[in-house]
Amino acid sequence: MDSAALLDILGNENRRRILRLLSHKPCYVTEISDYLGVSPKAVIDHLRKLEEAGLVESRTDDQRRKYFHISRNLRLEVNVSPYEFGMKSAYPASASLDVSACRYLSLEVETDGNGDEVIVNEQGAREETATAPDGALDDEDVDEIAVLAEQLNCLEELKGELSLAQRWVHGRITDVLDSLSEAVDGDDEGHLRAEILAALAAGAETISEVSEEVRAPDHVVERQLSGMADQGVVERDGDRWALSA
Repeated sequence: MDSAALLDILGNENRRRILRLLSHKPCYVTEISDYLGVSPKAVIDHLRKLEEAGLVESRTDDQRRKYFHISRNLRLEVNVSPYEFGMKSAYPASASLDVSACRYLSLEVETDGNGDEVIVNEQGAREETATAPDGALDDEDVDEIAVLAEQLNCLEELKGELSLAQRWVHGRITDVLDSLSEAVDGDDEGHLRAEILAALAAGAETISEVSEEVRAPDHVVERQLSGMADQGVVERDGDRWALSA
């Protein structure tokens, strides 16, 4: 499915909320209905559209009840500027991708003594940004135009490499979350537990801070933290939580 169609599908708030819920754990239609506060019939319609887009798929449990989960990794990018409008969808890059081979990822922007922006590439070469030519095009103006054209080309290549690097990071994050989910899985809520652990690692300490980070209700987060505390994965000090040392 192309990017425009995906944007149309994701433009619906309830479908976005369904995906957010499924990113925590697989769910039955009744669970999704309770979460959204809408009828099961409406949920089924949303799920059908998400299935047609290839974003979710269903399976059947031992009691032959159907449940839904997110089917794949997908990155959707949208660029809007006075000079460009574009969107694209892409799968995460392979974990074996050598991101060090990218030419421009180490590019930095500094400021020289005059306050002008200077681009420093990975070889350390310095290229000052030039002001746009004004008036007659003498040799100096032509040189400035050439510099600007070269900078534009470099930045376009950098944009492509950054997109590739982001796809690689997206894939690696999913791989690590999968491994973490399997390590702490409890009642098929390993994804949520993995996100809670990541929030603790990022500095969240209280239940409200973790809840805000993972976008889950306080009572759900508290239940998961208590379960992981019983496993010795996390520890509690008053109203603060942390990864076990």
